[in-house]
Formats: sequence, structure tokens, C-alpha cells
Amino acid sequence: MSRAQISALVFGVGGFGALVAATASNEWKVTTRASSVITATWVYQGLWMNCAGNALGSFHCRPHFTIFKVEGYIQACRGLMIAAVSLGFFGSIFALIGMKCTKVGGSDKAKAKIACLAGIVFILSGLCSMTGCSLYANKITTEFFDPLFVEQKYELGAALFIGWAGASLCIIGGVIFCFSISDNNKAPRMGYTYNGATSVMSSRTKYHGREGDFKTSNPSKQFDKNAYV
Repeated sequence: MSRAQISALVFGVGGFGALVAATASNEWKVTTRASSVITATWVYQGLWMNCAGNALGSFHCRPHFTIFKVEGYIQACRGLMIAAVSLGFFGSIFALIGMKCTKVGGSDKAKAKIACLAGIVFILSGLCSMTGCSLYANKITTEFFDPLFVEQKYELGAALFIGWAGASLCIIGGVIFCFSISDNNKAPRMGYTYNGATSVMSSRTKYHGREGDFKTSNPSKQFDKNAYV
């Protein structure tokens, strides 16, 4: 099992776990510290519910009851993150099948193709997550720096950074999986031919045959001069 595939699997599975955590988190955006210091309360908002807390440690979360009243960019980010998590799940399965240490997947050539497919799926998963997090962050920063926006302003939450980190890990792992095909093609395979075991009788026959040829080829050495007397 090559080290490249091990590192790619670690990057891919780690990125997939980060994407799941970012998607389920409610800290996609938080209220600014300037307002939270005065009121001693803050608000967390995620893709699925809104949460409010205070300095005493009490929190209350309210889910989005209907998707029709949710803003368009939140629905788009939901779809992108769900796609990223789904692709990361299938990419992890393909990566395990394409590993050389597993007994499923067929020959080494077939495993190399499966590993390349896992790399492509991981890259697509990272791109979906990167797009969703960037779209959400762009909305937050646009409202924050807009002087005409008079409603509550928010800052970037921890879930966005987790999503970016997971997307980067998935992309890195996918690239390594794709380049692992070249390593498999460059690795030469030594071919060995089996000629069969030579029996003892055949070797003795060859030896006696050579000895007989040697004797017939030198007839002068077999007879002494006394033989003619």
C-alpha cells in the first residue's frame, strides 16, 4: 500500500468529517461584538436554525419552519453543502475500495481507476463546499460594510472556517488520489519464467552421454601400443 494513498485517504476522510460538522453547525454567522457587549446577548444563525444566547449561559434555538420563507442564498448554500457531504461520503467509499490493501475492487488496474474516481469525487465535494461557504460569507460581508443596511449586522461564524478547511482537505486528497495512477503505471512488474525442475536421471543421462562422446572422439587414448603385439 503506497503512502500517497494513505495520505490521500486521511485528507479526504478528514475533510468529509469537517464538511459534516460545518453543515450541521449553527454558527455560520454571529452578531457583532459591538452590539453583544451592550446587550449581553448574541445570536447565532446557521443553515437549519437560529439560536440566541445570553451571558448567563442560556440558549434557545428555533429551526426554520418552512423553506419558502428562507432567503435564496441560504437555500443555495443548503443545496451545495448537502451535495458536498453526499459526494464526500461516496468518495470515502470509493477510496476504501481503490486502496491496494483491500481485497475488493478487482485487479490493480481496476483499483487505480476506482482511486482516480474517488479523487474526482473528493475534488467536486471540496468545490461544492468552497462555493457554498464563499457565497454565504460574501452575503455577510456585503451587508456588514453596506452603510445603507440598517438591520442587524453579523460576522463570519466558525462554521465557515471549518467548511473552508474541509473543502481544502478534500481537494488536496482528491488531487493526491488522481496522481496515484501515475505511480501505479510507473511501478514495473518483474516477470519470471518457470522452466521446470531438472530430474536427476536426466542430468545423469546427459553426463554419461557427454562422456561417451568424449571417449569416441578420442579413440587413440583407449588403446595402448601393446594391443597390437
